[in-house]
Amino acid sequence: MGELLFKQRKRLWCGLPWTFTIYSFDEERLFIKSGMLNIKEDEIRLYRVLDLSLKRSFIQRIFGLGSIVVDSSDKTMKCFEIKNIKEAKEAKEMLSQLVEEERQRKRISGREYMSDHGGFGYDDDDDFDDGHYH
Repeated sequence: MGELLFKQRKRLWCGLPWTFTIYSFDEERLFIKSGMLNIKEDEIRLYRVLDLSLKRSFIQRIFGLGSIVVDSSDKTMKCFEIKNIKEAKEAKEMLSQLVEEERQRKRISGREYMSDHGGFGYDDDDDFDDGHYH
Protein backbone atom coordinates (compact mmCIF):
# COMPACT_ATOMS: atom_id res chain seq x y z
CA MET A 1 0.00 0.00 0.00
CA GLY A 2 1.30 3.46 -0.91
CA GLU A 3 1.46 6.46 1.39
CA LEU A 4 -2.02 7.60 2.44
CA LEU A 5 -2.86 11.06 1.13
CA PHE A 6 -6.19 11.24 2.96
CA LYS A 7 -7.57 9.48 6.03
CA GLN A 8 -10.66 10.48 7.91
CA ARG A 9 -13.28 8.90 10.13
CA LYS A 10 -16.94 9.19 9.18
CA ARG A 11 -18.62 11.62 11.56
CA LEU A 12 -22.00 11.78 13.19
CA TRP A 13 -24.47 14.42 11.96
CA CYS A 14 -23.13 16.79 14.64
CA GLY A 15 -19.52 16.44 13.50
CA LEU A 16 -18.24 14.06 16.19
CA PRO A 17 -15.99 11.26 14.89
CA TRP A 18 -17.67 8.51 16.95
CA THR A 19 -18.21 5.96 14.20
CA PHE A 20 -16.40 2.84 13.05
CA THR A 21 -15.99 3.81 9.40
CA ILE A 22 -12.68 5.14 8.09
CA TYR A 23 -12.18 6.52 4.57
CA SER A 24 -8.70 6.82 3.08
CA PHE A 25 -6.96 6.96 -0.26
CA ASP A 26 -3.51 6.84 -1.75
CA GLU A 27 -2.41 7.60 -5.32
CA GLU A 28 -4.00 4.44 -6.74
CA ARG A 29 -6.81 3.23 -4.46
CA LEU A 30 -9.70 4.35 -2.28
CA PHE A 31 -10.29 2.38 0.93
CA ILE A 32 -13.37 2.07 3.13
CA LYS A 33 -12.96 0.22 6.42
CA SER A 34 -16.06 -0.27 8.57
CA GLY A 35 -17.11 -2.19 11.64
CA MET A 36 -15.93 -2.73 15.18
CA LEU A 37 -16.13 -6.48 15.86
CA ASN A 38 -16.76 -7.63 12.31
CA ILE A 39 -14.57 -5.52 10.07
CA LYS A 40 -15.22 -5.02 6.36
CA GLU A 41 -12.59 -3.49 4.08
CA ASP A 42 -13.46 -2.32 0.56
CA GLU A 43 -10.99 -1.09 -2.04
CA ILE A 44 -11.68 0.70 -5.30
CA ARG A 45 -9.00 1.40 -7.90
CA LEU A 46 -9.06 5.12 -8.71
CA TYR A 47 -9.03 4.57 -12.47
CA ARG A 48 -12.44 2.88 -12.05
CA VAL A 49 -14.05 6.06 -10.69
CA LEU A 50 -16.41 7.49 -13.29
CA ASP A 51 -17.90 10.48 -11.48
CA LEU A 52 -17.63 12.39 -8.22
CA SER A 53 -20.14 14.81 -6.76
CA LEU A 54 -20.47 16.70 -3.51
CA LYS A 55 -23.57 16.71 -1.31
CA ARG A 56 -24.01 19.05 1.64
CA SER A 57 -27.31 19.17 3.51
CA PHE A 58 -28.25 22.11 5.67
CA ILE A 59 -27.22 20.24 8.85
CA GLN A 60 -23.93 19.16 7.26
CA ARG A 61 -23.16 22.78 6.31
CA ILE A 62 -23.85 23.94 9.89
CA PHE A 63 -21.32 21.44 11.23
CA GLY A 64 -18.76 21.86 8.42
CA LEU A 65 -19.37 18.42 6.90
CA GLY A 66 -20.19 17.03 3.48
CA SER A 67 -20.52 13.77 1.56
CA ILE A 68 -18.81 12.74 -1.66
CA VAL A 69 -20.91 10.59 -4.01
CA VAL A 70 -18.73 8.19 -6.00
CA ASP A 71 -19.95 6.45 -9.14
CA SER A 72 -17.56 3.74 -10.31
CA SER A 73 -17.24 0.82 -12.70
CA ASP A 74 -16.24 -1.46 -9.83
CA LYS A 75 -18.34 -4.66 -9.75
CA THR A 76 -19.09 -4.57 -6.00
CA MET A 77 -19.01 -0.82 -5.30
CA LYS A 78 -20.83 0.84 -8.22
CA CYS A 79 -22.26 3.84 -6.38
CA PHE A 80 -21.50 4.79 -2.78
CA GLU A 81 -20.97 7.77 -0.50
CA ILE A 82 -18.04 8.95 1.54
CA LYS A 83 -20.35 10.27 4.24
CA ASN A 84 -20.06 13.12 6.72
CA ILE A 85 -16.43 14.14 6.40
CA LYS A 86 -14.78 17.45 7.20
CA GLU A 87 -13.39 19.54 4.33
CA ALA A 88 -15.38 17.43 1.86
CA LYS A 89 -14.91 19.86 -1.04
CA GLU A 90 -11.12 19.78 -0.71
CA ALA A 91 -11.14 15.96 -0.39
CA LYS A 92 -13.33 15.67 -3.52
CA GLU A 93 -11.00 17.93 -5.52
CA MET A 94 -7.92 15.98 -4.39
CA LEU A 95 -9.62 12.68 -5.24
CA SER A 96 -10.73 14.00 -8.63
CA GLN A 97 -7.18 15.07 -9.47
CA LEU A 98 -5.81 11.65 -8.44
CA VAL A 99 -8.43 9.87 -10.55
CA GLU A 100 -7.41 11.87 -13.64
CA GLU A 101 -3.71 11.29 -12.99
CA GLU A 102 -4.24 7.55 -12.55
CA ARG A 103 -6.30 7.32 -15.75
CA GLN A 104 -3.60 9.17 -17.69
CA ARG A 105 -0.90 6.99 -16.17
CA LYS A 106 -2.77 3.84 -17.21
CA ARG A 107 -3.89 5.42 -20.51
CA ILE A 108 -7.56 4.80 -19.80
CA SER A 109 -10.33 7.02 -21.13
CA GLY A 110 -13.74 7.43 -19.51
CA ARG A 111 -15.37 5.99 -22.63
CA GLU A 112 -13.67 2.63 -22.06
CA TYR A 113 -15.36 2.31 -18.69
CA MET A 114 -18.78 3.47 -19.80
CA SER A 115 -19.34 0.12 -21.49
CA ASP A 116 -18.12 -1.74 -18.39
CA HIS A 117 -20.55 0.22 -16.27
CA GLY A 118 -23.55 -0.66 -18.41
CA GLY A 119 -23.59 2.60 -20.34
CA PHE A 120 -27.18 2.22 -21.60
CA GLY A 121 -28.72 1.25 -18.26
CA TYR A 122 -27.91 -2.47 -18.55
CA ASP A 123 -25.61 -4.41 -16.29
CA ASP A 124 -22.95 -6.00 -18.49
CA ASP A 125 -24.08 -8.99 -20.57
CA ASP A 126 -26.33 -10.51 -17.88
CA ASP A 127 -29.37 -8.74 -19.37
CA PHE A 128 -28.96 -10.28 -22.81
CA ASP A 129 -29.59 -13.79 -24.02
CA ASP A 130 -29.53 -14.28 -27.78
CA GLY A 131 -30.72 -10.73 -28.34
CA HIS A 132 -33.66 -10.94 -25.90
CA TYR A 133 -34.01 -8.98 -22.68
CA HIS A 134 -34.63 -10.72 -19.36
